Amino acid sequence: MIQINQLSKKYKNAERFSVHNLDLVIDEGEVFGILGPNGAGKTTLISMLSSLLKPTSGSFTIDGLSYQGHMSRLKQLIGIVPQEYALYPTLTAFENLKYFGSMYGLKGMELTQKINEHLEILGLKPFAHKKIQTFSGGMKRRINLIAGILHKPKVLFLDEPTVGVDVQSKNAIMSFLKELNENGTTILYTSHHLNEAEEFCSRIAIIDLGTIICKGKPEELIRNEPEAKNLEEVFLARTGKALRDYA
Repeated sequence: MIQINQLSKKYKNAERFSVHNLDLVIDEGEVFGILGPNGAGKTTLISMLSSLLKPTSGSFTIDGLSYQGHMSRLKQLIGIVPQEYALYPTLTAFENLKYFGSMYGLKGMELTQKINEHLEILGLKPFAHKKIQTFSGGMKRRINLIAGILHKPKVLFLDEPTVGVDVQSKNAIMSFLKELNENGTTILYTSHHLNEAEEFCSRIAIIDLGTIICKGKPEELIRNEPEAKNLEEVFLARTGKALRDYA
Protein backbone atom coordinates (compact mmCIF):
# COMPACT_ATOMS: atom_id res chain seq x y z
CA MET A 1 0.00 0.00 0.00
CA ILE A 2 2.89 2.39 0.81
CA GLN A 3 6.28 2.15 -0.90
CA ILE A 4 9.00 4.56 0.31
CA ASN A 5 12.33 4.79 -1.53
CA GLN A 6 15.35 6.73 -0.23
CA LEU A 7 13.10 9.47 1.19
CA SER A 8 14.90 12.45 2.75
CA LYS A 9 13.98 15.83 4.19
CA LYS A 10 16.32 18.61 5.29
CA TYR A 11 14.73 21.85 6.45
CA LYS A 12 16.19 25.18 5.40
CA ASN A 13 19.18 26.17 7.58
CA ALA A 14 19.02 22.84 9.45
CA GLU A 15 22.29 21.20 10.43
CA ARG A 16 21.13 17.68 9.63
CA PHE A 17 18.43 15.75 7.79
CA SER A 18 15.19 15.18 9.70
CA VAL A 19 14.56 12.08 7.55
CA HIS A 20 17.48 10.53 5.69
CA ASN A 21 17.43 7.93 2.89
CA LEU A 22 14.49 6.07 4.42
CA ASP A 23 13.23 2.89 2.74
CA LEU A 24 10.03 1.21 3.87
CA VAL A 25 7.20 -0.97 2.55
CA ILE A 26 3.84 -1.06 4.34
CA ASP A 27 1.36 -3.71 3.23
CA GLU A 28 -2.34 -3.23 2.68
CA GLY A 29 -4.33 -3.75 5.88
CA GLU A 30 -1.39 -3.30 8.25
CA VAL A 31 -1.25 -1.21 11.39
CA PHE A 32 2.32 0.03 11.12
CA GLY A 33 3.88 1.93 14.01
CA ILE A 34 6.61 4.54 13.60
CA LEU A 35 8.25 4.98 17.00
CA GLY A 36 11.13 7.21 18.01
CA PRO A 37 12.38 9.83 20.48
CA ASN A 38 11.52 13.52 20.20
CA GLY A 39 13.02 14.92 17.00
CA ALA A 40 13.51 11.48 15.42
CA GLY A 41 11.59 12.47 12.24
CA LYS A 42 8.21 10.83 12.84
CA THR A 43 6.02 13.87 12.16
CA THR A 44 8.23 14.96 9.23
CA LEU A 45 7.78 11.53 7.63
CA ILE A 46 4.00 11.60 8.01
CA SER A 47 3.88 15.19 6.71
CA MET A 48 5.72 14.14 3.54
CA LEU A 49 3.50 11.10 2.99
CA SER A 50 0.47 13.35 3.47
CA SER A 51 1.81 15.75 0.79
CA LEU A 52 2.04 18.54 3.37
CA LEU A 53 5.83 18.72 3.00
CA LYS A 54 7.89 18.37 -0.15
CA PRO A 55 10.74 15.83 0.19
CA THR A 56 14.31 17.01 -0.35
CA SER A 57 14.98 13.80 -2.28
CA GLY A 58 13.62 10.31 -2.79
CA SER A 59 10.10 9.17 -3.63
CA PHE A 60 7.06 7.30 -2.40
CA THR A 61 3.81 5.83 -3.71
CA ILE A 62 0.49 5.15 -1.97
CA ASP A 63 -1.72 2.52 -3.59
CA GLY A 64 0.52 2.83 -6.66
CA LEU A 65 0.12 6.62 -6.96
CA SER A 66 3.13 8.92 -6.73
CA TYR A 67 2.85 12.35 -5.13
CA GLN A 68 4.64 13.95 -8.10
CA GLY A 69 1.98 13.17 -10.68
CA HIS A 70 -1.15 12.26 -8.73
CA MET A 71 -1.28 14.53 -5.70
CA SER A 72 -5.00 15.33 -5.86
CA ARG A 73 -5.98 11.66 -6.32
CA LEU A 74 -3.57 10.63 -3.59
CA LYS A 75 -5.10 13.09 -1.11
CA GLN A 76 -8.52 11.50 -1.68
CA LEU A 77 -7.09 8.13 -0.58
CA ILE A 78 -5.70 9.27 2.74
CA GLY A 79 -6.99 10.54 6.05
CA ILE A 80 -4.88 12.57 8.47
CA VAL A 81 -5.30 12.89 12.22
CA PRO A 82 -2.60 15.34 13.34
CA GLN A 83 -1.02 15.64 16.77
CA GLU A 84 -2.36 19.18 17.18
CA TYR A 85 -6.13 19.73 17.10
CA ALA A 86 -7.16 20.66 13.55
CA LEU A 87 -10.50 22.12 14.57
CA TYR A 88 -12.21 25.52 14.61
CA PRO A 89 -12.85 26.27 18.30
CA THR A 90 -15.77 28.68 17.77
CA LEU A 91 -17.69 26.23 15.55
CA THR A 92 -19.73 23.34 16.88
CA ALA A 93 -18.67 19.73 16.51
CA PHE A 94 -21.24 19.22 13.76
CA GLU A 95 -20.16 22.39 11.92
CA ASN A 96 -16.51 21.34 12.04
CA LEU A 97 -17.28 17.88 10.68
CA LYS A 98 -19.58 19.28 7.99
CA TYR A 99 -16.77 21.56 6.84
CA PHE A 100 -14.10 18.85 6.74
CA GLY A 101 -16.45 16.33 5.14
CA SER A 102 -17.35 18.79 2.37
CA MET A 103 -13.64 19.15 1.53
CA TYR A 104 -13.74 15.49 0.45
CA GLY A 105 -16.84 15.95 -1.68
CA LEU A 106 -19.36 14.67 0.84
CA LYS A 107 -22.61 16.61 1.03
CA GLY A 108 -26.31 16.55 1.81
CA MET A 109 -27.93 13.66 3.64
CA GLU A 110 -24.93 11.38 3.07
CA LEU A 111 -22.66 13.76 4.97
CA THR A 112 -25.18 14.37 7.77
CA GLN A 113 -25.72 10.63 8.18
CA LYS A 114 -21.97 9.93 8.37
CA ILE A 115 -21.44 12.69 10.93
CA ASN A 116 -24.29 11.51 13.16
CA GLU A 117 -23.20 7.88 12.87
CA HIS A 118 -19.63 8.62 13.95
CA LEU A 119 -20.66 11.00 16.72
CA GLU A 120 -22.87 8.22 18.08
CA ILE A 121 -20.11 5.58 17.88
CA LEU A 122 -17.64 7.79 19.75
CA GLY A 123 -20.12 8.95 22.38
CA LEU A 124 -20.38 12.55 21.19
CA LYS A 125 -23.92 12.73 19.79
CA PRO A 126 -25.27 14.74 22.79
CA PHE A 127 -22.57 17.37 22.15
CA ALA A 128 -23.02 17.70 18.39
CA HIS A 129 -24.14 21.32 18.58
CA LYS A 130 -21.77 22.48 21.30
CA LYS A 131 -18.77 24.63 20.40
CA ILE A 132 -15.41 22.86 20.29
CA GLN A 133 -13.90 25.41 22.68
CA THR A 134 -16.12 23.97 25.45
CA PHE A 135 -14.87 20.39 24.91
CA SER A 136 -12.42 18.46 27.07
CA GLY A 137 -9.16 17.21 25.57
CA GLY A 138 -10.51 13.70 25.09
CA MET A 139 -13.61 14.99 23.30
CA LYS A 140 -11.48 17.13 20.97
CA ARG A 141 -9.30 14.10 20.17
CA ARG A 142 -12.38 12.10 19.18
CA ILE A 143 -13.71 14.90 16.95
CA ASN A 144 -10.21 15.26 15.46
CA LEU A 145 -10.33 11.55 14.59
CA ILE A 146 -13.79 11.70 13.02
CA ALA A 147 -12.70 14.63 10.82
CA GLY A 148 -9.95 12.44 9.34
CA ILE A 149 -12.07 9.40 8.48
CA LEU A 150 -15.49 10.68 7.29
CA HIS A 151 -14.53 10.02 3.64
CA LYS A 152 -13.50 6.41 4.45
CA PRO A 153 -9.81 6.65 3.49
CA LYS A 154 -7.78 3.67 2.33
CA VAL A 155 -4.83 4.86 4.42
CA LEU A 156 -5.05 6.67 7.74
CA PHE A 157 -2.11 8.64 9.19
CA LEU A 158 -2.26 8.99 12.98
CA ASP A 159 0.20 11.27 14.76
CA GLU A 160 -0.12 10.71 18.54
CA PRO A 161 -3.90 10.05 18.41
CA THR A 162 -4.30 9.46 22.17
CA VAL A 163 -1.88 12.01 23.64
CA GLY A 164 -3.25 13.78 26.70
CA VAL A 165 -6.61 11.99 26.86
CA ASP A 166 -8.46 10.31 29.72
CA VAL A 167 -8.58 6.52 29.97
CA GLN A 168 -12.18 6.30 28.74
CA SER A 169 -11.47 8.41 25.64
CA LYS A 170 -8.33 6.41 24.91
CA ASN A 171 -10.30 3.16 25.11
CA ALA A 172 -13.00 4.53 22.77
CA ILE A 173 -10.42 5.79 20.26
CA MET A 174 -8.40 2.56 20.18
CA SER A 175 -11.52 0.38 19.87
CA PHE A 176 -12.72 2.52 16.97
CA LEU A 177 -9.31 2.37 15.23
CA LYS A 178 -9.17 -1.43 15.56
CA GLU A 179 -12.60 -1.68 13.94
CA LEU A 180 -11.50 0.63 11.09
CA ASN A 181 -8.49 -1.58 10.47
CA GLU A 182 -10.58 -4.77 10.57
CA ASN A 183 -12.74 -3.19 7.85
CA GLY A 184 -9.72 -2.70 5.59
CA THR A 185 -8.12 0.64 6.45
CA THR A 186 -4.31 0.62 6.44
CA ILE A 187 -2.99 2.62 9.39
CA LEU A 188 0.35 4.38 9.87
CA TYR A 189 0.65 5.39 13.51
CA THR A 190 3.09 7.28 15.72
CA SER A 191 3.00 7.39 19.50
CA HIS A 192 5.08 7.69 22.66
CA HIS A 193 2.72 5.20 24.35
CA LEU A 194 4.82 2.08 23.80
CA ASN A 195 2.48 -0.33 25.60
CA GLU A 196 -0.33 0.89 23.36
CA ALA A 197 1.85 0.45 20.25
CA GLU A 198 2.92 -3.04 21.31
CA GLU A 199 -0.70 -4.15 21.49
CA PHE A 200 -2.05 -2.19 18.51
CA CYS A 201 0.57 -2.53 15.76
CA SER A 202 1.11 -5.50 13.47
CA ARG A 203 4.64 -4.23 12.68
CA ILE A 204 6.83 -1.45 14.03
CA ALA A 205 9.84 0.57 12.92
CA ILE A 206 11.93 2.42 15.49
CA ILE A 207 13.57 5.48 13.95
CA ASP A 208 16.21 7.82 15.31
CA LEU A 209 17.90 10.79 13.68
CA GLY A 210 15.72 10.24 10.63
CA THR A 211 16.75 6.64 9.89
CA ILE A 212 15.27 3.23 10.72
CA ILE A 213 17.32 1.41 13.34
CA CYS A 214 15.12 -1.69 13.58
CA LYS A 215 11.77 -2.97 12.36
CA GLY A 216 9.56 -6.02 12.67
CA LYS A 217 6.64 -7.45 14.61
CA PRO A 218 6.57 -6.27 18.24
CA GLU A 219 7.07 -9.79 19.57
CA GLU A 220 10.05 -10.31 17.24
CA LEU A 221 11.73 -7.09 18.34
CA ILE A 222 11.29 -8.06 22.01
CA ARG A 223 12.56 -11.59 21.42
CA ASN A 224 15.63 -10.39 19.50
CA GLU A 225 16.70 -7.82 22.11
CA PRO A 226 18.71 -9.43 24.95
CA GLU A 227 16.94 -9.17 28.32
CA ALA A 228 14.08 -7.04 26.94
CA LYS A 229 10.68 -7.95 28.38
CA ASN A 230 8.59 -5.40 26.48
CA LEU A 231 8.72 -2.85 23.67
CA GLU A 232 9.74 -0.01 25.99
CA GLU A 233 12.89 -1.88 26.96
CA VAL A 234 13.67 -2.52 23.27
CA PHE A 235 13.14 1.18 22.56
CA LEU A 236 15.53 2.30 25.32
CA ALA A 237 18.14 -0.28 24.33
CA ARG A 238 18.08 0.94 20.73
CA THR A 239 17.78 4.71 21.26
CA GLY A 240 19.48 5.17 24.66
CA LYS A 241 18.32 6.79 27.89
CA ALA A 242 19.66 10.29 27.24
CA LEU A 243 17.06 13.07 27.24
CA ARG A 244 15.95 14.22 23.76
CA ASP A 245 14.93 17.81 24.42
CA TYR A 246 15.01 20.04 21.36
CA ALA A 247 13.74 23.46 20.30
